[in-house]
Amino acid sequence: MVVGVLALQGGFAEHMAMLAGLGVSAREVRQPRDLAGLDRLILPGGESTTFGKVAVASRLMEPLADFAAAGHPMWGTCAGLIFMARDVGRPQPSLALMDVTVRRNAFGRQVDSFTTALTIKGLRSPFPAVFIRAPLIEKVGKGVRVLSTLDDGTIVAARQGAFLGTSFHPELTRDPRMHQLFLGI
Repeated sequence: MVVGVLALQGGFAEHMAMLAGLGVSAREVRQPRDLAGLDRLILPGGESTTFGKVAVASRLMEPLADFAAAGHPMWGTCAGLIFMARDVGRPQPSLALMDVTVRRNAFGRQVDSFTTALTIKGLRSPFPAVFIRAPLIEKVGKGVRVLSTLDDGTIVAARQGAFLGTSFHPELTRDPRMHQLFLGI
């Protein structure tokens, strides 16, 4: 298995390190040709507006959509989730892969960052989720399964077929279980 990590901006190095720690072959994706031979793709956290602009400038939008349409599993963390969402609440480039509505920076500014233990479907014990200027999932469409919520019911992880979206940054922990969950899709 070869996993790609979109390396346009954001936390791609941390995902690469997590995959290396799991013994998984991984490759950075910066151009359309980098998608060749990949089995799945991670869209990391960062700044979703920048992701979209750089993806458009790099002519990656259509190849990424084609990669997804071919049935390859894709996982968006934080900004990656926003980039995969059908509705981001404002005009910006989006792959519109997951039938979810997200709200950007839903938990406040960088100083409002926090870590919490989340119960996640598919994991046996709580996961130490790191939230940094994170989005939340306001609404899910048919076929989208909620995997985790905060205590107040706020949706922070969901899956639709081969697509996984998380509001938090699993790559910033030492816990590989979210990456293993994705690898099992």
